[in-house]
Amino acid sequence: MKYTKTPSLFLVISLISVSLFSQTESDLASWTSVQLGYEVDDNWDLGLEGQLRLKTNISTIDEYFTEFSVRRKLFKGFRLGLAARYIRENDNRGNIQGYENHFRFHLDANYKHRIGAIRIGYRLRYQNKNELGVAQEEGDFAVNRLRFKTGLEYKIKNWPLDPELTGELFSRFEKNEASELDKYRISLRTSYSLKKAGSLGVYYRVEGSIGEEIPEYQHIIGLKYKYVFSRQ
Repeated sequence: MKYTKTPSLFLVISLISVSLFSQTESDLASWTSVQLGYEVDDNWDLGLEGQLRLKTNISTIDEYFTEFSVRRKLFKGFRLGLAARYIRENDNRGNIQGYENHFRFHLDANYKHRIGAIRIGYRLRYQNKNELGVAQEEGDFAVNRLRFKTGLEYKIKNWPLDPELTGELFSRFEKNEASELDKYRISLRTSYSLKKAGSLGVYYRVEGSIGEEIPEYQHIIGLKYKYVFSRQ
């Protein structure tokens, strides 16, 4: 049937994954987050998230952050978003190691629509990340990325754990450098509604580098709790 056709992005990412699989360095990571949301009205909503990420086979802190976001619904299925994130990042490579302070903001355009039992989503994101307390004269320049994400969620009748498959490509560009694809993600997730107590989501994600002589990738196990305060 027509609506079961997979977006071409999944095919591209799958081919990349297969081509890199035999010559990669891998790691197991975990991402755990708590999200709180507030529906201001039919068009505006706010969000607050805290997340902890572990790396090196879930034995070392990678980073933790706090993020504040706001979204605006323009018309059915289409939203614009803005978010700011303060990050404590554990740099344990190289001669200078320790925790670094970073600030990141991003802008989103999201669109979702439904075809039968399948919901299809698209997201285009611009993000800017910079280390705090380090000047450009010291070699610090903001890292910019464009990200495109698409996903399919399948609604299963009388089943609370609807599966969702997403794929995402990252394009990185810095000052005086050309843009290039440098990373991809493939995620399989589901969530369970706790009725009036929010929802609990779990996911498995593969994140891999593109263009490296010896590519790196992570297997990521994620756990997310979300609660939305609705208008009375």
